[in-house]
Amino acid sequence: MTAEPIDQAGRDRLSLPDTIVKGKIRWSYALPIFALHLLALLAVLPWFFSWTGVILMVLCVHLFGQAINLCYHRILTHRSAVLPKWLEHFFVLVALCCMEDTPGKWVSMHRYHHNHSDHEEDPHSPLVTFLWSHIGWLIIENSATHNIATYRKFAPDILKDSFYMKMEKSYSWVWVYVAHAVLFFLVGFAIGWATGTVMSGVQFGASLLVWGVFVRTVAVWHITWSVNSLTHLFGYSNYKTDDHSRNNWFVAILTVGEGWHNNHHHDPASASNQHRWWEIDVTYYQIKLLEKLGLASKVIPPRHLRRKASERRMEADKLQATVDAQVSEQSNR
Repeated sequence: MTAEPIDQAGRDRLSLPDTIVKGKIRWSYALPIFALHLLALLAVLPWFFSWTGVILMVLCVHLFGQAINLCYHRILTHRSAVLPKWLEHFFVLVALCCMEDTPGKWVSMHRYHHNHSDHEEDPHSPLVTFLWSHIGWLIIENSATHNIATYRKFAPDILKDSFYMKMEKSYSWVWVYVAHAVLFFLVGFAIGWATGTVMSGVQFGASLLVWGVFVRTVAVWHITWSVNSLTHLFGYSNYKTDDHSRNNWFVAILTVGEGWHNNHHHDPASASNQHRWWEIDVTYYQIKLLEKLGLASKVIPPRHLRRKASERRMEADKLQATVDAQVSEQSNR
């Protein structure tokens, strides 16, 4: 595979999409974002600190974050592989613990972005401003994206699943987040009480709640949002695409592969963003592991490998046609 050179000239500037309702705040997004950032700040207080909480936070950034990267993004949005429904639904429940909305809305928004990437209709292009693409677009009303018609147009396959449709019709997905937060606290409380006093249990449970849930949620948010912002501003491009997508090694490390964003925009269907040997894509390796375990099928390889496979099939078909013709000719003699 050879990479096509990209013109690195200055970027265009975009105005806000015409469908933005200026001054109309989406309180259902703004309030949780503000509240969880505020709760995450409790981590600066020594009483909420524990090394177990910090280690748990780091591990859970990957565990819960991968439910977004692997499931919401590659499996549900781009259909890069197929998982058994029970496993797909399990990953979705884990993804809900990141408080990044329901599968239907997430998928619809991301497909909408791909359809208009870095054009005026793009809901979160950094060509407007960095802050707009990183967080602003989440809290200001956009009449083109936040409606039933758009969800039905861009995520009809998701809404056909009754499991996901129930989430769209209720706040059950919010209760999943609340329940997992309570679980973190109760496990910490039980361990702390068993090894000390009731107050020790409260302190240890609170540390796991603050670090393992609040800090981790905010960290996963900013890592996810960096794909919208940083990878459309900084990095290099392997391919000419109709947008400003870039491969950004820093974001690729944080997202274990999602930061190879120009590769992804060049070939969204591929389960792999690794187009050069050093563009490590851990998420793809995890999908391949699931395939080895019999838990993933129809894994879509990169476009250049699909083309080679198609060419081999065409050559095989031609060879088979030649053999069939020779056999037919001999049988007619």
